[in-house]
Amino acid sequence: MSVASLPMYDLPEAAEATDAWWAGLARAFAREGLSGVPDRLTRAETSAATWRAPDLLLSQTCGYPLTHEFKDDLRLVATPAYGVRGCAGSAYCSLIMVRAEDPVAELSGLRGRVAASNSRSSQSGCSALRAAIAPLSGGTAFFAEVLMSGGHAESLDLVARGAADVCAVDCVTYALLARYRPEAVQGLRCLAESPDAPGLPYVTRAGLDEDSLARLRAGLRAALADPDLAEPRAALFIAGAEVLPEAAYGRILELERGARDLGYPELA
Repeated sequence: MSVASLPMYDLPEAAEATDAWWAGLARAFAREGLSGVPDRLTRAETSAATWRAPDLLLSQTCGYPLTHEFKDDLRLVATPAYGVRGCAGSAYCSLIMVRAEDPVAELSGLRGRVAASNSRSSQSGCSALRAAIAPLSGGTAFFAEVLMSGGHAESLDLVARGAADVCAVDCVTYALLARYRPEAVQGLRCLAESPDAPGLPYVTRAGLDEDSLARLRAGLRAALADPDLAEPRAALFIAGAEVLPEAAYGRILELERGARDLGYPELA
């Protein structure tokens, strides 16, 4: 039996919809002739446990791990498109969030404040914020402190409580929290949007053969068109998917290089 996971937007409050979406995908993959398709998603303690699994069939990852730590372990299947603010087709951005009561009117007004980020290896929570701040940094530390929160919801909580002043949050995560956990976004507002990048891709193991990859993509297309899956797709804001060339994710490396060229290699 293969392994499958969908960890990136797997909010507990939306787990029923995620499981229904996977069940539909699994049926579509089986109809395409793929064998060993798991009935249930693996919810491992860490995403890395499944991203390096030798029998990985399908997962979803952030573009930063795909282009960095896991570039030799994962292969691009397709990039989902989401119908939320901050997405344009399969591209997405981060929402740069501050407290609603904070009078700051533009990013430059955040100099010397405290930022929160979910992880240094996150495109949406760290690299996107770095790209937005780099032109303002003057090649020096911009924030008084950067706190690592461990998750987007935790970053939002730090800002809401006043322990941090700003964070960047994946726009799809924000939409899911606003729908399923509205208290997590209360008292906050979006100050700006980050530069965009290709969205969080569906991936498989690097060694998957071409025929199986084609069957995965065909199954995904079928699931996206299946009227019986309209409800879970809507619940997760899934609006479609696009098969991008792997080179499209060079945009993430480009944003990183751009910040480095401006003398701002780390979010600081």
